[in-house]
Amino acid sequence: MGGVIGALFRGGGHRREMHRAPMNRPVYGGGGGENHRRTMLTKKYSYIPDNYQSLDQVTAALRDQGLESSNLILGIDFTKSNEWTGKRSFSGQSLHRIGSTPNPYEQAISIIGKTLAPFDDDNLIPCFGFGDATTHDYNVFSFHPDNSPCHGFEEVLSCYKKIVPHLRLSGPTSFAPIVEAAVDIVDRSGGQYHVLVIVADGQVTRSVDTSDNDLSPQERRTVDSIVMASSYPLSIVLVGVGDGPWEDMQKFDDKIPARQFDNFQFVNFTSIMSRSSTQQQKESAFALAALMEVPIQYKATMELGILGQSTGKAKRIMPAPPPLPSAAGRQPSLRREGSAATAAAAAPPSPREDQVCPICLTNAKDLAFGCGHMGMWGEPDQMPNLSTDDSVQAEAVLRMIKCLWTDGIELKSVLNVQNA
Repeated sequence: MGGVIGALFRGGGHRREMHRAPMNRPVYGGGGGENHRRTMLTKKYSYIPDNYQSLDQVTAALRDQGLESSNLILGIDFTKSNEWTGKRSFSGQSLHRIGSTPNPYEQAISIIGKTLAPFDDDNLIPCFGFGDATTHDYNVFSFHPDNSPCHGFEEVLSCYKKIVPHLRLSGPTSFAPIVEAAVDIVDRSGGQYHVLVIVADGQVTRSVDTSDNDLSPQERRTVDSIVMASSYPLSIVLVGVGDGPWEDMQKFDDKIPARQFDNFQFVNFTSIMSRSSTQQQKESAFALAALMEVPIQYKATMELGILGQSTGKAKRIMPAPPPLPSAAGRQPSLRREGSAATAAAAAPPSPREDQVCPICLTNAKDLAFGCGHMGMWGEPDQMPNLSTDDSVQAEAVLRMIKCLWTDGIELKSVLNVQNA
């Protein structure tokens, strides 16, 4: 995400049973005194440190604040980078590969189910995907055609495995659509406290032509959505899977300004699960990292007077249906045969996908060649969604050749362009 931090310093849901705050929760009204008090509270909660050493301490702190349970929302990243960010952590396979061994997303979903589900009283989990060829960086799709929540994490996994073989990974990466969808759910619920868990493989897309002092469109929308979400009783936990890099997200966690309270926590799932300890210890460490800031975040929503409040101003989100063939959407069984990439190839492209460069997944296609990167031949590092890894860049060049060849352009012509 490049210069995000520097630039910042320089510059339909389903209703659930309400968990109301204790009766002594302050209610804020008008007046200069209250405005000053709210300003001081915002300053107080602008940064929330990681204070706890064990999951029991976190659980006790939650109960001390009057929060016996909360509501979970889950977002899954289906951007193109999932194809190469498992080079080290998943034996070079796509992070969404469905096979006999659980992929990192399946592992994360399972462990989230074991460790965080006990904090969700009704076991109804709204689940969304983003970044695929039907949503890109502007919408989310629901795991169910009728936008209903999943009943427990077993159903979450079942839906995930059913969806993956039929979708096309795409991009660019933006967390704004899933954050906006979560805020809509919170607002429709009457201001109930929720925890949004986003499982993703990478950072927000940043184009090479974006200066250090500026933000890419995806970065700006992501920052704006997180700042906007701080006016609602919503905690955001980003769970990083795959190889990363995660440097900017670790900074992002602590240093987004201009919020009502620090509502964002980053957890490096890959790092935690690669530790030399027992599976139970690793799962407990993950739960601790994910819930570390929730007790104080919940307290902040009470003291700021936003818990239990519905503004009616949240952007209304209409999630797309899951990218499933109509027949597959009616079948309860899971499709496990073959790779996700092979099955996904049969899925028809979305209208917007036909207009996006298949190499960088960001720029518009060139009218003559069907690709916006004819002038970047030999410069794969100029592609904004591309890893800096040499082997990944080589794969991108091969994709460019394949793209041009498919469009009827002979390789000789391509080489002539390079030598011109």
